[in-house]
Amino acid sequence: MAEHTIKAFDEEIDKLRGLIAEMGGRAEAAIENAMLALQRHDKALAAQVVADDKRIDAIEAEVEKLVIQVIALRAPMANDLRDVIAALKIVSVVERIGDYAKNIAKRVPSVAANKRTLEPISLLPSMGQVAGEMVHDALNAFAARDADLALAVIERDTVVDDFYDSVFRTLVTYMVENPKTISECAHLLFIAKNIERIGDHATNVAEMVYYAATGQTLPDRERGGAQTAED
Repeated sequence: MAEHTIKAFDEEIDKLRGLIAEMGGRAEAAIENAMLALQRHDKALAAQVVADDKRIDAIEAEVEKLVIQVIALRAPMANDLRDVIAALKIVSVVERIGDYAKNIAKRVPSVAANKRTLEPISLLPSMGQVAGEMVHDALNAFAARDADLALAVIERDTVVDDFYDSVFRTLVTYMVENPKTISECAHLLFIAKNIERIGDHATNVAEMVYYAATGQTLPDRERGGAQTAED
């Protein structure tokens, strides 16, 4: 009976990891496609990103149901319990990452409608790439229980923050010097902020992975002042 229980638990954990891997892959694709749609002014691709977000939401609900089942039937302890709770928290954060990618995609038609191409838009693809890589590595760290990779993700958050600060300063200058650009700049600021939040949420995932792998929380100085996943 004990062997059967252990086997069933292992199968449920494997299923849980598989669902999170699928959800993470979809969130990464959403970020990449949203940025491509922005660069190409591709309204059809942007619309696809928005539509595909429903599957990310559905996976989150499936994971939540499975986690409740695992806790109720298997009563995991110690390391196993940390893994299960981390999975529950991580899917919530990944769902928000998908929402941020969807938000970016929703702005594509407005950006595409503007005749002018403002210089700060050239920074956004690189900013989005770094944020997307952080999401990818944070989820790889979860799959491998890799605390070192989780720390590397956390350290990279400052790169995204620096991108955001640069875009913000430049766009504010544009708006002050030429009020006619306010509408375009507002859209780009919104997009930059969403990318910055993706980086913050990737950091949140990495912090959860670090705790699940080590049983220890990071000191504030190592956390780099990352914001919570509630925003």
